[in-house]
Amino acid sequence: MKSIRKYLSLSICVCCFTSITAQDINFSQFYELPLLRNPALAGLFQGDIRITAAYRNQWESVTTPYQTQALGSELKFSLGQNTYDFVTLGLQITNDQAGDSKFSKTQILPVLNFHKSVNGEKDSYISGGVMAGAVQQSFDPTKLQFDDQFVNGAYSATNPTNQTFNNTKLTYYDLTVGLSYSSVIGSDTRYYVGIGAFHVTRPKVAFMKTNDVRLNRKFVANFGLSIPTGDQDKFVVYGDYFTQGGNSQAQGGFLYSHDLSQYGDDEIVSFAVGSFYRWNDAVIPVVKFDYYQWGLGISYDANVSKLKAASQLRGGLEVTLSYRSYLNILNSSVNKVRCPIF
Repeated sequence: MKSIRKYLSLSICVCCFTSITAQDINFSQFYELPLLRNPALAGLFQGDIRITAAYRNQWESVTTPYQTQALGSELKFSLGQNTYDFVTLGLQITNDQAGDSKFSKTQILPVLNFHKSVNGEKDSYISGGVMAGAVQQSFDPTKLQFDDQFVNGAYSATNPTNQTFNNTKLTYYDLTVGLSYSSVIGSDTRYYVGIGAFHVTRPKVAFMKTNDVRLNRKFVANFGLSIPTGDQDKFVVYGDYFTQGGNSQAQGGFLYSHDLSQYGDDEIVSFAVGSFYRWNDAVIPVVKFDYYQWGLGISYDANVSKLKAASQLRGGLEVTLSYRSYLNILNSSVNKVRCPIF
């Protein structure tokens, strides 16, 4: 009997070859990778530069694990000495590999976000972001097993198969746009809300050129809220809602952080714990440690979907590593009293 993972891998391959319903890359620590949430969220941090790397290993308890890596960078700078407006340049690179077919997806997506100050008395900004770049998908059919390779109930890789794949690699170009509004309540409570649209041009994603299969547009709504609860403590909430092709997904949760030591706005040692929930999919405990400019986050998905019996509640481990700092440049945001900080 062929194992369930062979069926899963073949299903992935067949769906991608004919009528795909693609799922975008998503991380449990989604708040660490804002460019994947909405390009209009780029630059909403304290500092001039932020670089974040992420690694995710999922479904190892059920089948060949899905492995996902990401690297995101953001560079923020003022537009001049006499303005509070900012621009953020970003780049998001991701790679995802799934199952026995080695079905992979690689994205290289530059980002441009403009932050327009809309209030002369507090940090209130409207931000408009654009993300556009190349996406490549591929799979390896030689790693799969097909029904006609089983003779008298026994499989052999030397048995010929009637399955033919003329094209195993596809490149297309994608476009995402977004808007966000960030502001301050009182003197310390900060928040943002955002909306965005992914796959605006609905690119063709079928491996067979004769199939006009297009990627459905995805619409998103985002929010974040940061509330100080003391001189050294902070409560932060994040949330997203997605809808695509008649399906929807929500995710959200909180982090509670405590400063262990503080020598300045950008020289903080802190520890945070929290929990997130992806609707009908996973409960996600999180710990994070910030040491000056460096941050390390670790989370684990406890699977609560219909697959929980097979997975035994085990979903996936995820690790993020980030670096954030100011730069010694003329238009550094450190020289501004006001900038779009969350």
